[in-house]
Amino acid sequence: MTGNALAGEPSAYLRQHAGNPMHWQPFGDAAFAAAADRDVPVFLSIGYAACHWCHVMAGESFEDPETARYLNEHFVSVKVDREERPDVDAAYMAATQALTGEGGWPMSVFLLPDGRAFHAGTYFPPRPMPGRPSFRQVLEAVHEAWAERREAVEANAAALARGLADLHARSAVRLQPPGTGSDAADAGPGTPDPEVLADAVRALAAAEDAGGGFGAAPKFPPSAVLEFLIRHAAVPSATADTARGIAGRTLAAMARSALYDQLDGGFARYSVTRDWSLPHFEKMLYDNALLLRACAHWVRLGGSAEYPAAEAAEATAGTADWMLAALGLTGPDGGLAALASSLDADTVVDGVHHEGGTYLWTAAELADVLGREDGAAVARLMHVGPSGAPLHPGGAAGDGLAGEDRRLWQRVRPALRAARSARPQPARDEKVVAGWNGLALGALADAAAVLDGTELGTELNRAELLAAGERIAEYLERVHWTPGTDGEPGLLVRVSHDGRARGIGGLLEDYAFCSEGLFALYAATGQTRWYALAEGILLAACERFAAGGTLRDAAGESAQVGNAQGGGAGADPFDDATPSGAAAFAGALLSYAALTGSTGHRSLAEQILALLPPLARQAPRAAGGLLAAAQAAVAGPVEAAVAGPPSAARSALHRELLRSPSPGLVIAVQDAEPGPGTAPGPVPLLHGRETKGDPVVYLCRAMVCHAPAVSAAQVREQLASMAG
Repeated sequence: MTGNALAGEPSAYLRQHAGNPMHWQPFGDAAFAAAADRDVPVFLSIGYAACHWCHVMAGESFEDPETARYLNEHFVSVKVDREERPDVDAAYMAATQALTGEGGWPMSVFLLPDGRAFHAGTYFPPRPMPGRPSFRQVLEAVHEAWAERREAVEANAAALARGLADLHARSAVRLQPPGTGSDAADAGPGTPDPEVLADAVRALAAAEDAGGGFGAAPKFPPSAVLEFLIRHAAVPSATADTARGIAGRTLAAMARSALYDQLDGGFARYSVTRDWSLPHFEKMLYDNALLLRACAHWVRLGGSAEYPAAEAAEATAGTADWMLAALGLTGPDGGLAALASSLDADTVVDGVHHEGGTYLWTAAELADVLGREDGAAVARLMHVGPSGAPLHPGGAAGDGLAGEDRRLWQRVRPALRAARSARPQPARDEKVVAGWNGLALGALADAAAVLDGTELGTELNRAELLAAGERIAEYLERVHWTPGTDGEPGLLVRVSHDGRARGIGGLLEDYAFCSEGLFALYAATGQTRWYALAEGILLAACERFAAGGTLRDAAGESAQVGNAQGGGAGADPFDDATPSGAAAFAGALLSYAALTGSTGHRSLAEQILALLPPLARQAPRAAGGLLAAAQAAVAGPVEAAVAGPPSAARSALHRELLRSPSPGLVIAVQDAEPGPGTAPGPVPLLHGRETKGDPVVYLCRAMVCHAPAVSAAQVREQLASMAG
């Protein structure tokens, strides 16, 4: 196996390396078989298209002919897009962290031909640096060990795989799938203890940074934790105000900082400074979908003194606007099809990568666009000096723009946007990831509810946001989803390119994010087809990932990954850049159980949430997804059935429900009367409640139902009585 084999790969990241002199191979059996035939180790390099340091290492080492010659002679080199193969990334990230105590991208791992790791690191420079050898030194040391101390290399790989297997076994989620056990088993471990959630809030309060958020640099948006805090703040408790305060300060700090693009909207991946003043400029779909939903839920909660709801509505609208404009992919009919994965951290000018090149301004550049007086005023307002800097009004110390400052910014922003749009732009990774689009359609549905009637300052309105969510759902159904037949579960493919699904089946997170998003879209639109699609995907997930007694993140697409993990791994309950697949699965199961009355699926969710108590107290920042799902379990289910044909009166009742911050609320809406055979039957929560008369809302909690509500005021009053 010789030559670079990446030119025909659909991944934009892999194609970025198709011109390297290295003989890169895609991850698969053929590459590992070639290593076994040649009796050489595998060099595995993992990264992603928007990664700045991946570009740096590529330019320094992978494009260097001498380095490539050495690798081609002594290794089989394999390139992986972590966004296409998160199962591969997770397995070797665990190995890298076990070997080195750190992790990140680019990830550089050395493997036996059966896939087990024996040496690893992240970025290696072309020349030695203090505490870090050069890449060539690493290659020579690994080759020497392979040639001279093979038994020790293989023993190290075996010991690492055993250690990872033991670690996975200790954290495995053991399950009794719905409908397979006794009544006692189906009853599940019960609703999580609310005091566990309160303890998590107290721990988060102790860890809060004065600059907003948690920890020092690099500083990441704590999206899953924010969702938990907002949900906790919506339920009366001794720690509700604490949760609201942390969430408001964090959201305000991020939205008023350089992390948020003050010109075009949308959030960068993370900040390289503690005060959020200098972002790492890549912009990811998953970050923006999660933060769009958090902002929308903050508006729904009513905001706080630190971060008023009206200001948060602007960030909500700006993020939705940016997401659709910058990441929206056009379908064959010219309309939105789905959302791309990311924008690069770098801007390429004359073949040279400039990190953040599109987004940086100098005081002189501001004066050139705005004139001397306005340019100087904006430079002061947006913390721009003689050297390049991103625009931001103040980070954690800022109070948002008000008065004359706000009027100035609103006046000059269009000219600055136009000037920036004329610059070279960062590349877009156009692959479509099913789970991330599931996150996005759920966020768009929730944003539409809170922005209805709000002045957006954009061309978006509620109908357009919902239409965008439905177009994404249609794409997922058409391109990524194959319904099950003959008793086999349906299949969701993780990635598509150019309208065609490619690669592995979806992971647990893909199924969970898509089903969660589709349930939210159904709640917002009342279109039963989205409930039916969510149900199909969720039930397939139960079969694929929860049927063997242990919840799993992947369905075992790769023997090498299984070898690296010592025989396979269960689901990881900890969040990464997105909430864990286990947490999202639990959340979707709770919604489905409330909509159907299935105690078995509620039990399955409770079994996953039973992992929470030690995680919530010891590492709440890494368990935000589980905490958010547990908060929904504690607060609900609050079941709302909206009955009656479509009308202005029904819309008013429906809107009142959509604007409720109750984390345990699920909404079923009577669909428009379908023609024979054209749509699924009603959602079970609506059985016996459908009507052709005046619209009503049936609200129930814990098998106790209120009298039907016929006005928005009655809905509001009944929801308030169910809180707590």
